[in-house]
Amino acid sequence: MIDVIVIGGGPAGLMAAIAAAEQHKKVVLLEKGGKVGKKLAISGGGRCNVTNRLSAEEIVKHIPGNGRFLYSPFTIYNNENIIEFFEGLGVKLKEEDHGRMFPVSNRAQDVVDALINEMKRLKVDVRLNTPVGKLLMDDEKIYGVRLTDGTELRAKAVVVAVGGKAVPQTGSTGDGYPWAERAGHTVTELYPTEVPVTSKEPFIQSRELQGLALRDVAVSVLNKKGKPIVTHQMDMLFTHFGLSGPAILRCSQFVVKEKKKNGGAPVQIRIQSLVDYNEETCVQMLNKSIKAEPKKAVKNLWKSLVPERWLLFLLARAGIDASLTGIELSQEKIRALAHELVSFTMDVHGTQSLEKAFVTGGGVSVKEIDPKTMASKMKPGLYFCGEISDIHGYTGGYNITSALVTGRIAGMSAGASC
Repeated sequence: MIDVIVIGGGPAGLMAAIAAAEQHKKVVLLEKGGKVGKKLAISGGGRCNVTNRLSAEEIVKHIPGNGRFLYSPFTIYNNENIIEFFEGLGVKLKEEDHGRMFPVSNRAQDVVDALINEMKRLKVDVRLNTPVGKLLMDDEKIYGVRLTDGTELRAKAVVVAVGGKAVPQTGSTGDGYPWAERAGHTVTELYPTEVPVTSKEPFIQSRELQGLALRDVAVSVLNKKGKPIVTHQMDMLFTHFGLSGPAILRCSQFVVKEKKKNGGAPVQIRIQSLVDYNEETCVQMLNKSIKAEPKKAVKNLWKSLVPERWLLFLLARAGIDASLTGIELSQEKIRALAHELVSFTMDVHGTQSLEKAFVTGGGVSVKEIDPKTMASKMKPGLYFCGEISDIHGYTGGYNITSALVTGRIAGMSAGASC
């Protein structure tokens, strides 16, 4: 008799299988694809951002989708435990900016191989190319799974770690949501997060800014009263369809939510290119530079402020001929440019699809999952971990931390229940 079945060979499922097997339980891991750890192997640009070393408070802050749910699991297993775990498996880690932890080797595959080897050592029965069709349950409990080929496997506990709907080429195609609903769970509305944003603005459609990167700018999503809902100061990129880059990816879920709130109308994004200035101090700074070099053409005078393509675009927006000298400009024109430099606003019309997103928003309601065990509150014997639950963070090692922590706890609890 199998003790624990784990469905899904991503970070949460691999960690769950290891945690259950550490308790000398008979564990079977079912993966529908031809290999485990597919998303792990491509994460962090192929380097795998294993976790993040920031404090629990900071990590929760970077998980805007129900991050507070993780406070309780973090008291049992946290990011420092993840670091110890991988270093114990021989994967040395290093810390980079913003607390991001990577393998010293810069090879995501080393992380995947370490997990596979640990499962082998613990005698986890890994079955590849084995898709699950449904969970077997009665009124009282879960008692196993039925594979798509009709085979039934009985078990004392089932851990569902099948991911969300983002990055479907790695196998996460939303299989688990109907299973959860059949077991009596609520699945909250699914939407893309960490996804590029689309815009129908003429300058996007004409592709005149395509490929332009802005470094360390403050990007805000505005509500319909023009007040910022969220601001992220990071890099961003203009593309042929809209906007991308770290600041935009972080803002994207707020675009989705605001668009829904205002009945599908376009949402405004504000870009503050000069983050240390407001409009007034920017006017003063521009005037000061004119005073210092009155006969210099403005395109040369201000070229160190922002990238040249962006400056020329903003000068045109402010109605300024770039070949004029500073002294030839009226105060009205200077103020118009200052306004563009500190609060350029544009309409965005949506985001790319959930399939293009890095992370799924929404999922199995966390109100129906016990945070100390990851057990279903609706059906004994059932556990959830990873992205199938309604938890989503920014990229930077936050989602993987959530997956590894919830996976570890689901596996520990499922193993202990047998």
